[in-house]
Amino acid sequence: MTYEEALSYIHTNFWQGSKPGLERTLTLLEKLGNPQKKLRFIHVAGTNGKGSFCSMLSSVLIEAGYRVGTYTSPYILRFNERMKVDGKDISDEMLARLTEKVRPLADSMEEKPTEFELITAIAMEYFAEEHCEVVVLECGMGGRLDSTNVIENPILSVITGIALDHTAFLGDTVEKIAGEKAGIIKEGRPVIFCGKDKKAENVIREKAASLSAPFYTIAREGLKIHNTTLDGTIFSWNGHENIFLPLLGTYQPENAQNVLFATELLRKEGFNLSEEAVKNGLKKVKWPARYEVVSKEPLILCDGGHNPEGIESAVSSTKLYFKDEKILVVTGVMADKDHLYMAKCIGQIASEVICITPENPRALKGSDYAAEFRSLGTPASEAESPLEAMKIAIDKARKESKAILCVGSLYMYGQIIDALNHLR
Repeated sequence: MTYEEALSYIHTNFWQGSKPGLERTLTLLEKLGNPQKKLRFIHVAGTNGKGSFCSMLSSVLIEAGYRVGTYTSPYILRFNERMKVDGKDISDEMLARLTEKVRPLADSMEEKPTEFELITAIAMEYFAEEHCEVVVLECGMGGRLDSTNVIENPILSVITGIALDHTAFLGDTVEKIAGEKAGIIKEGRPVIFCGKDKKAENVIREKAASLSAPFYTIAREGLKIHNTTLDGTIFSWNGHENIFLPLLGTYQPENAQNVLFATELLRKEGFNLSEEAVKNGLKKVKWPARYEVVSKEPLILCDGGHNPEGIESAVSSTKLYFKDEKILVVTGVMADKDHLYMAKCIGQIASEVICITPENPRALKGSDYAAEFRSLGTPASEAESPLEAMKIAIDKARKESKAILCVGSLYMYGQIIDALNHLR
């Protein structure tokens, strides 16, 4: 099987969409010999901040000398990003070989696995073959019925925060969504809730208590920001002094606090994590499409904020770095998001908005999104493609000495990068 054939096979399951439940994943893993039972996990759920947490913690663990598997979704530029060992994407050859191994087992199942379930099984086999000492495992959606929730005894469970997202699957209230995320908590194993919503915290705290799982929240007081620029942030918190974090955004120091707190619990679990490893791990972390500078001339930033909370964070970050200066915004969203509210937020920082239609069946038409912006009093137009949008935005940015922010969907990121590469 070639790499292209492997991807084609994996994506054939896309039509099945999301079918909650663990039975298919468990069946497939059992046919593989239960590779997940050979591994130790840090399980991460949450509405926003999961990916940043996973990338930071993985970087710290790698710096400390551990062999680390990392499982995240969705990918940004290449499918292989979804599973890494020691920070390196799975190779094309390895992905092809493992898919070829898993394929006949998946095909033999009476109820076929979904795409995400298939990928999860491939990742488990990969991490087991690579003898990973610890796997940082991000939930795909929800928690209780997410296919990653087949693991039995995590070192640590982390719920980064709760907000209204994927409401059709997870519930239409914060409490219902918190209940789904809390499904990753296991008997007697510690759990950290990193969010601020008290209703969500109460649900998760009660679930932890019912399972005799030590429950922790994070005290935000004491965070000191010493310096923040578009090169990164220097901060101190709880005895961790002068930490440099290259990831931008007002939310990233708080994400880093979550990681610092997690390292303290991991030390109690027997992990050897020196302060030097923690500092260097955070200093070296890379996580694209999160308020990332992708061009300096003109200044272009990309942020994957794709729901109201994510957009609020991107807007807050823009106000931090650009003060009262309005900037150009290139944006596209999924139709199932609260795009009117997102447009209201973006209008606070935008001198003008150029709307596109992301390459996804769920995408809102760029013309419809532009009309929403105009109805709110924000100048907006539609571009036929990301390439056309970036041509228009770059021309305006140079003429008006403005920065550009591309935001609204992670699915846009690859399209924007391709457009910029074409224009260079």
